[in-house]
This record gives sequence, C-alpha cells and structure tokens, in this order.
Amino acid sequence: MSDVSLEVDPNAFRTVLGRFPTGVTIISTLDEARPVGLAVGSFFSVSLDPPLVGFCVMTTSSTWPVIERTGHFAVSVLADDQLDVCRQLATKDPDKFTKVQWTPAPVTGAPLVDGAVAHVDCTTEAVHQAGDHLVVIGRVHHLSAGPTSYGPLLFCAGTYGRHQTL
Repeated sequence: MSDVSLEVDPNAFRTVLGRFPTGVTIISTLDEARPVGLAVGSFFSVSLDPPLVGFCVMTTSSTWPVIERTGHFAVSVLADDQLDVCRQLATKDPDKFTKVQWTPAPVTGAPLVDGAVAHVDCTTEAVHQAGDHLVVIGRVHHLSAGPTSYGPLLFCAGTYGRHQTL
C-alpha cells in the first residue's frame, strides 16, 4: 500500500455514508434537576462484558459539556412515531424537554423519553477525541425494552423513516 493520501470531499462523504440507516436516540441527563439532552444518530453497542455502549457527538455541541459534567446519561431509542420528539430535542432551545414526557432512569435519574422502544441507563466510562467528534463510552447499569408494536425511528439519506419487515 502506498503512502498516497487522497482528499475526500466532505459532501461526498456525507452522501455515501448517509446511505446507511441509523436509529435515532436521545442522550439525556439532569443538570441541577433540569432535564437536558440531544438527538444522536450514532449510538452503538461496544461490549457485552462489561456492558458498554457508545455514541458520537460533535465537539461543538453546547449540550454535551453539561451531560459530561454529570458523569452519567440515559439513552432513549426513539420509536417510529416520535419524529416530533426528535425535532424538539435536536434544537438549540435551552428548555428542550418542556414538551417531552419523561420518566427518571432507575439508577442515575436521567430522563428516559416516554414511549421510546428502548432505554439504557449509563455512567460515563471514557471519552475519546475523533476528528470533529467525541466518542463517548458508557457503562450500562440498567436497560429496558418498550412495546414491540412500534419500531425504531430511522434516519437515512437525509430523511426519517421506519423499519419495515420483509
């Protein structure tokens, strides 16, 4: 393999990788009893033993430093009928949760979005710099699955959709 480095066009990068669907999650915590959170499409499992999950967040996020400071977070995997929740929590509004129903997570107390298809309650295990993003690893302390009548909200090629079984 040669040492030739090709420059990758950012728009092509986004277009090509945007062909891969991602689930839509909400990462949240309580900041002095005030719920804060952000919408994330890059949530993934990391390890079974110990139980670890991860997500990526932009280094420019104004919400992540608040979540990082608490040392814990909850993940809510949005259901396919929760596009309005996604849009609400993807804003820069400091009071994003005013129109979102939630329940405290059993271990950390972080907000779990009501109606989500799955919830994961975590403490922050590690944070790694990766380009213009941070890769956050969380240790799972509790998790639960919601009703199976709904599928996850998906994002692919710039649009939202739902999973359809074949």
